[in-house]
Amino acid sequence: MNTRTTAAALLAAAALTLTACSSSSDSNTKSAPSPKTSASKLQGEPADLTAKQAAAELADATGVTTLGSLTDNTSACSQKAAGKEPNANDCTQLITTDTVSIYEFKTPSVAAHWVEGMKTTGDWRQVSRFALAWTARDQKLTDDDRRVQLVKALEKATANES
Repeated sequence: MNTRTTAAALLAAAALTLTACSSSSDSNTKSAPSPKTSASKLQGEPADLTAKQAAAELADATGVTTLGSLTDNTSACSQKAAGKEPNANDCTQLITTDTVSIYEFKTPSVAAHWVEGMKTTGDWRQVSRFALAWTARDQKLTDDDRRVQLVKALEKATANES
């Protein structure tokens, strides 16, 4: 448990740093949903994958029942979720497991911003609007072959997102 608390504290500190460092183009640019996206969601098609759903998909795709203890730590990377003023670089959702942390963002550019800023804390990899991180003690035990499997599985799961 102490590892998760320490990891959450590190994530919260990093989140504050990253959100404070947002570029003016990130904070001033708002992209409207494409008509295709809006229309397909109105027609009852499933919404884009969430980090929590991705955890289940990644487990299934890699042949396991679960990625380990699942915890929603969104408030560690979202000022809005932490009850503060929202920031353009907030995450949408953060799911932490024993195997990997799955960060969901609004856009691939925000995910890229986080991955670039957080690489000094450990292994971070971007997949579309998601970032996968292996920074907690148990996560660091995930071997590189499994990490590659997880990245490929998430690429497949997000391939049809609009």
